[in-house]
Amino acid sequence: MKKEVKVPSVGESITSGVIVSWLKQSGDAVMEGENLFELETDKAVLEIPSPADGVLEILAGESTEVQIGQTVATLDDSGPAQREAPPQQTQPAQAPAPVRPQPAPAPPPVEKRVEKPVPAPSAPPPPPAVQPMAAAPSGTGRRTERVPMSAIRKRTAERLVTARQTAAYLTTFNEIDMEKVSEIRAHYRETFEAEHGIKIGFMSFFVKACCQALKEFPGVNAMIEGDEIVYNHFYDIGVAISIEQGLIVPIIRDADTLHFAQIEAAIADLARRAKEKKLAPDELTGGTFTITNGGVFGSLLSTPIPAYPQSAILGMHAIKKRAVVVDDQIVVRPMMYVALSYDHRIIDGREAIGFLARIKEYIENPNKLLLEL
Repeated sequence: MKKEVKVPSVGESITSGVIVSWLKQSGDAVMEGENLFELETDKAVLEIPSPADGVLEILAGESTEVQIGQTVATLDDSGPAQREAPPQQTQPAQAPAPVRPQPAPAPPPVEKRVEKPVPAPSAPPPPPAVQPMAAAPSGTGRRTERVPMSAIRKRTAERLVTARQTAAYLTTFNEIDMEKVSEIRAHYRETFEAEHGIKIGFMSFFVKACCQALKEFPGVNAMIEGDEIVYNHFYDIGVAISIEQGLIVPIIRDADTLHFAQIEAAIADLARRAKEKKLAPDELTGGTFTITNGGVFGSLLSTPIPAYPQSAILGMHAIKKRAVVVDDQIVVRPMMYVALSYDHRIIDGREAIGFLARIKEYIENPNKLLLEL
């Protein structure tokens, strides 16, 4: 019997996807749980496992848009003997047919042996006139390539356009002295990694700082639905991650309840599974606030766009040593510019500036952050 391979439900709001590639070929014997194909939705790229054992027959090719529940292949679960091609039947040996001698070819007719006069060779045609070489057309060697947008990038584009057309975004900036956080990371690096099995990064400090600041400025953790402002009294923090198909934002649920090691472990796990295409779509929805770190790519300053319908996003940037004034003295410190883009329909400038100032205070005085003061 043949069992249908259908596109499984991968999220409440997802109705379709694109088959990026088949990991098995038609005719391959696969086992239940083996990954069959990669499905790209507007939220993630997922590896879809085989629902049963059997021999695969592909019905929908790569780059095909498919609907949830659509049959894209079949699995023949017949026994192994029936899967293999039946051996050819052995025929009884037969004696080879006797070789009959072929008669010698008849000599050609006599008249073909008669020599005929050979005509004198004609004069060779004159060589063609040399034409001047045409000038190379303008743009020779320039090429273009058309590649369909991935579902993730297409959906990201739609959301960004919707965000810009719907909300009224502004961005405010500040700079943060990263010296004390850098000292803590350097001092406790080995101890932290030995105890928790993971390195401590800057992101966990910013996640904790944001959770604390969001409690003080609840409008930054809110969103608009119709004519109402929805205030979220939980803190699901999105962390932007760049993958080959585009930008995705997996969510750290209830980040305010997690310790530094738990936050670092959650970030590492989400990043790893994003690259391995193992994130579930539900892990990419429902965030209340987002942090993006363009500094990992060397960005010094940017104006990020919030993940609609969220009302704000924090942008981290590269840490650079700069001359700054501390206690009336010019000193060199590791500094980071930070940006807060926010929806002015919900958040006033006073709130936005106050929120960003609170982030600066927590990072520059991490003892208050560690004690959650």
